[in-house]
This record gives sequence, C-alpha cells and structure tokens, in this order.
Amino acid sequence: MSVVLNRIEVLPQSGWTGAEIVGVDLREPLPDEHIDVIRRALHKWKVVYFRDQFLDHAQQIAFGRQFGEVTPGHPYEGDVAPAGFPQIHTVSPKAYEKRYGRNYTRKLSANGPGWHADVTPLINPPAYSILRAEVVPPYSGDTQFTNVAAAYQGLSEPIRKLIDGLRAEHRFGSNYNADRSEERIGDWVRNKPLASVHPVVRVHPETGERVIYVNPSFTKHIVDVTPRESRYILDLLFDQIQRPEYTDRFRWKPGSIAFWDNRAVLHLAPRDFEHLDFERVLHRITLVGDIPVGVDGQRSTSISGDPFLAA
Repeated sequence: MSVVLNRIEVLPQSGWTGAEIVGVDLREPLPDEHIDVIRRALHKWKVVYFRDQFLDHAQQIAFGRQFGEVTPGHPYEGDVAPAGFPQIHTVSPKAYEKRYGRNYTRKLSANGPGWHADVTPLINPPAYSILRAEVVPPYSGDTQFTNVAAAYQGLSEPIRKLIDGLRAEHRFGSNYNADRSEERIGDWVRNKPLASVHPVVRVHPETGERVIYVNPSFTKHIVDVTPRESRYILDLLFDQIQRPEYTDRFRWKPGSIAFWDNRAVLHLAPRDFEHLDFERVLHRITLVGDIPVGVDGQRSTSISGDPFLAA
C-alpha cells in the first residue's frame, strides 16, 4: 500500500526493494515532514526513485545536504569532476575512461563495476548515494538494486551465526589487479591505496538491521580463514545477494533520480547497451558515512586510506 502525506506519496516497486516517491519538487528546500517521509522510505525500501526532477549540479548537491554532509565525488576523482563542482561524480563511458584508463573500462565496464556498494574500501563508506540522469538510452541501461538486509534474513540460522563473527578485507582494484596496471588506475592504487577490514555482517546504525556487508567488486577475501574457505563463503554470499526476489530494476528517463542507502543495498551497473551507439550520462553525489560496526560491536579497521569527509 502507498503512503500519502501532504501530497507526497510512496509507491513500492517490488516486494523487498525500491519505492517511487511522487508529489515533491527536489529543486526547492523540502519541509521537515517530507524529509522524514523520504528517510523512512529509505529505511524500509533501501532505495527510492523520483521522476521528472531536472536538477542541475548545484541543486543536486543542495538536495543531498538536507540528508547529510556531501563528500567529494570520489577518492580517485582527479580532474574528472565538473568545473566548480568537486562533489559530482559523473558516470559515463568517457568519464570512466578518463578517470581510470581505457583497458580498465574495457575489461570491467565503462559504466561502473559489478554488484557493489559505493567505495566500501574506505574506512567510512558513504551512507547514501544520489544518482541523477542527464542523458539515457531510449531503451536498456537500467540499474538493478538488491536489499542485503533481506538477503541476510533469507539465510539459514546456522549460516547467519557463522558469518556474524567474520570480517573481510575490502580493497579498491582487487578485482582487476589494478596495482599492476600501467594506466591511471594503477597510479591511483599504488600511490593512494584504499583498503579496510569490515565486518561481514554490519549492524545498520539507524535501523538496527543486520546486513550482508560484502560485494563482488571490492571484497578481496575473508580474514583469518584459508583462501579456499574464503572463496566458498564469499561465493555463497554473492549468490545470496543476487537472488531475484531481493532485487529491483530501475528504468532511467531524463530527470530520474535514484537515492539509496549505501549501507543496506547493493547496485549493479548495466552492460546491456555497451554494444549499441547510445550515450548514457548520469551524475552522482555521496553523503558522509560512519565507520561500520559488526554484530560483536567492533568497528572496522583501516589498512590504508583516510576517512572520506565532506568536500
């Protein structure tokens, strides 16, 4: 059922994940009750969508600031951010090739990595991400989301007890051996490595939910177990988070916005249009996050890299 408050309406999009919010104009400051509705929808559905919101860079940043402090666009942004807006991280084949190098984008994806939460190798990964569509293909190019709190609950109790006490290393570039690359990504990873050890099961700081906190793009291995054991456990969890019942698929249109809780949902960049002659340009901001805490109350530890704070 939808929820309506002063003409704002929350429309669930699937059984576990995603809700569209209508009746708001994100170009203007939001009243407190609308901010509360959006935040509660994020807690329940993990990602919310808005349509026909034709924001510019400044308006996107102003919208985000109503929910937290806005970070720089990316720890490896360099000179790719739009002039005057270091908080903006542009998602497009051209931007990714300039940021990381041609071979990196060809080997992985010119539109972003596989299933992931944003920049989990940081000691304090972003709490929220807000992605705005500028140019989208006439078809294809959808983004998928998966609810990792629901995925955790879907595991059997013995498996939940096993993973509750585990920790894993997250490292930028680990799925590409980027440290060996001669391209720009290699320079970034060698000169400014990002790596942290996070709990495999994170306790959400606002809802108290337990979430599966590993992802195929950044999680290198589970610590204190053998490589073989790590691979088996991670494969089990990666299969679990990709199960269709926990996912939602968002069809982009110009002016669309996806706003997600980066602590409770993973997303998957599309690759189904890369063989087509379509342009796709989106712009993302992220909000400052907290240091993850495990079921045992222990916080994550940094291997390399500084906290990611406001721009």
